[in-house]
Amino acid sequence: MTAMGLVTHQPRSVPLRRRVVVYLVVGVARLLATRSPRHIRLVLSRLRRGARPSTVEEATVVRADIVAVSLVCAAREGCLPRSLATALLCRLRGHWPTWCVGVRRLPPFGGHAWVAAEGVMVGEAYPAGYFSTLITVP
Repeated sequence: MTAMGLVTHQPRSVPLRRRVVVYLVVGVARLLATRSPRHIRLVLSRLRRGARPSTVEEATVVRADIVAVSLVCAAREGCLPRSLATALLCRLRGHWPTWCVGVRRLPPFGGHAWVAAEGVMVGEAYPAGYFSTLITVP
């Protein structure tokens, strides 16, 4: 939907209470995304402690909430804050996906961040093996 040339974004039906939590998590994720990869990995490694592994269904629901509420995370270029927000929100719900950062295997060079659960990239339109993984926080 456009209004005066601007694209408007309306969250899908995410209940208000959950939407507020998602906004807060996205804010934290955007701040964390400004840090070095080493710092991000350290923070996520500490946060994951005590959480059980996410299922694909759980991680998909969390990612859908993130994308529905945040334009930054919904954008193609928003992979880092989207993946961080997904991991953080999963942790708030008691489970943890594998957080990954990698690069395309074929030219042109490009980096990408995503979450995986049960060995599957969650919500990504790329085939298995499309990226070489550089950093993971399982």
